[in-house]
Amino acid sequence: MKDILSLLIQTGSKRRLSSGLAKIIQAFGAIIALTVIYTTTVVYVDLFGMTVVFLSSILVLLFIMYSAGPWGRSDMPGPTDWVLSLASAAVGIYFFVESSRIVERITLLYPLEMPDLIAGSILLFLTIEATRRTVGFGLTSVVAAFVVYNLFGHDLPFGLGFREVGFNHFLDIMMFTSDGLFGVPLRVAATYAFLFVLFGTFLSRAGGADFFYNLASALAGRRVGGPAKIAIISSGLYGTMSGSPTSDVVTTGSITIPIMKRLGYSSSLAGSVEVAASTGGSLLPPVMGSAAFIMAEYTGIEYRDIAIAGIVPALLYYLCVYAQVHLRSQKMGLGGLGEDEVPKVKDAMSNGGLFILPLVVLSGALIMGFSPTYVAAFATIGVVAVAAVKPSTRMGLKAIWEALGETTVRMVSVVAACAAAGLVIGGISMTGLGGKFADLVFLLAGNTTFLVLVVSAILAIILGMGMPTPSAFILAAVLVGPTLASLDFSPLQSNMFILYFAVLSAMTPPVAVAAFAAAAIADAKPLGIAVGAVKLAITAFIVPFAFMYGDGLLLEGSISHIAISCVGAAIGVILLSAAVEGFFIEALNAAARVALFIAGLLFISPGAVPLITGSIIVLLTIFVTPHLRQRVKAMVTSRA
Repeated sequence: MKDILSLLIQTGSKRRLSSGLAKIIQAFGAIIALTVIYTTTVVYVDLFGMTVVFLSSILVLLFIMYSAGPWGRSDMPGPTDWVLSLASAAVGIYFFVESSRIVERITLLYPLEMPDLIAGSILLFLTIEATRRTVGFGLTSVVAAFVVYNLFGHDLPFGLGFREVGFNHFLDIMMFTSDGLFGVPLRVAATYAFLFVLFGTFLSRAGGADFFYNLASALAGRRVGGPAKIAIISSGLYGTMSGSPTSDVVTTGSITIPIMKRLGYSSSLAGSVEVAASTGGSLLPPVMGSAAFIMAEYTGIEYRDIAIAGIVPALLYYLCVYAQVHLRSQKMGLGGLGEDEVPKVKDAMSNGGLFILPLVVLSGALIMGFSPTYVAAFATIGVVAVAAVKPSTRMGLKAIWEALGETTVRMVSVVAACAAAGLVIGGISMTGLGGKFADLVFLLAGNTTFLVLVVSAILAIILGMGMPTPSAFILAAVLVGPTLASLDFSPLQSNMFILYFAVLSAMTPPVAVAAFAAAAIADAKPLGIAVGAVKLAITAFIVPFAFMYGDGLLLEGSISHIAISCVGAAIGVILLSAAVEGFFIEALNAAARVALFIAGLLFISPGAVPLITGSIIVLLTIFVTPHLRQRVKAMVTSRA
């Protein structure tokens, strides 16, 4: 019994396969990548059949790459792993062969045949086991809970019950329609998300990641708090492509955290800076991680519009982190890197400046209205073309083949999470839980819009704890989305609000998966890192409320409305940063900090009255604080 319980709650570990098996996996992954590229950009294929083949292929890899738990072999799959891998292939072949019949049949009207029931049941088990091995107990328990709720929750009291759903009915919806396992999350993983990860992998392999780090170092390395500012810039640029705060922390944090510690930053602060910077990458256009693609597919909003709307809120996020790091470094007397440790901008641009071009191609293709699939394809071609200019960055056939395989390997855990999210969505739709959840939110918050937003934000964070960003968003969108849809907000506002808090769950205590990743590198307590990251990114918890009440921050409305909203919010972010750090030109007393915090909130709030009120509070604060008044007066006089 103890062993069974341990099996249920343990997460598998990624194996370090023997060289021979690793090469086979790499080759199989490259073939999968080429197939995805071909079926998404060259030829039209049935989406259901393509998704089936994609999922089964990934599951074949997954059970070879990930052990069942810490007790499993770390270099070679065991008999059980081979059985699960072969079962994944067999189920995939069955679904693909029967795909025409499955697509054409009328759901629930024509009963499933015995082979359907067997294949569907096996695929359900494989998906749950794949989720447990790669993502962990958090998402697995959510999926299991929804399966149990769907099958046995019809007699629950307090309005949670529903019409009884039999196992055949459940399996029919979940496995043989596009409303369950093969729904939006998995389709996105097999198309947009895969190709953007491909772009990020090629860019990194060609040397683009090194260029962005060197450029960040050249721009900010010599300044006050230089190492932390390098982390902010480089992690943000890498994070927008990786779409995973945890992955970003592990990749860039292994470089930036030790440097920060060496120059006087505490272990906890170094980890906090990296976590805050990495988490924001999933909110930073033009890529914004795979969650933005899911939002586009789920809501019908053009991805281009989502990326444009996300520009200002993301810049405000990084302005807050950057300003706090600057003020904290000033307060602590922390300088920048030595002259010999920082490359010159000219050298950084000369060695890798061409890597800016693929990002220009990506952004230009989005603005021109190309689909995300072709945007990612154009950008990847741009990377290969740019890399070919110099022998040191040129990608030969071997490098391209390895990048293709690496892309598929990177997608394995993402696909498992998206498949699990599809099961949750199907369960919610089948039982009408979304509407019941909305009733619960209104019961807790009443009819007060602000309280409804607060409760929705808290629920989105809770639902996303311990989950990958795509799963966190889709779960929150399905459960919290109906609540916001019933209010007077646009779909863009509502889903951007949900996206922000789903992403922030990666660094919000007590789970804070990104903080746990940073803790291993920084040698600090995860909770301390998480609390510090939330403090550095405090604006991210405030700005979504601002763009819900005024869409100027989403670049909607007249030019004057947008300009006033953006400038006011930028000033408000700086005031909030000063209030949180207790430092602005010099140390601030408690009263000044409270006043500036209130003024910052008012500046971020939409409307002329809050802006005027905030300005008055700032002027009064400067006037009644003698030392601050003298320093401001001296600064104005010197510049005059």
